[in-house]
Amino acid sequence: MRIAIASDHAATELKAELRDWLIEQGHEVADLGTNPGESVDYPDYGFKLAEVVADGTAERGIALCGSGIGISMAVNRNPAVRCALVSEPLSAALCREHNDANCIAMGARLTGVEMAKACVTAFLETEFAGGRHQRRVDKLANS
Repeated sequence: MRIAIASDHAATELKAELRDWLIEQGHEVADLGTNPGESVDYPDYGFKLAEVVADGTAERGIALCGSGIGISMAVNRNPAVRCALVSEPLSAALCREHNDANCIAMGARLTGVEMAKACVTAFLETEFAGGRHQRRVDKLANS
């Protein structure tokens, strides 16, 4: 799967861990930055991530910042993207199954590496259920 990952300065270590792990899992990963030691604004990286998911360059996106809150807000500014803030695997699975989320956000200050990997696994392995959920997702696209 083609996955894009981006973070602000608070999450560069988690981003690097997840990027390397995803590559080991056989995924194609686009690291959109930032780099360690740079103080940056999370909206810039959220917008960049949303753009590559919206245009189809990446099938899924992973957005990271200190809490996950700010970058998820930035990603969701793009109407073609549905980004869910997750902190454990159940919410990561449900955002796919019920909401057809194409991005997840996590907070590096709140989520450890192993829990983040479990969230990513649930996010990538869960299919959208469709059915009654489709009309709800359609309403998100038409707002």
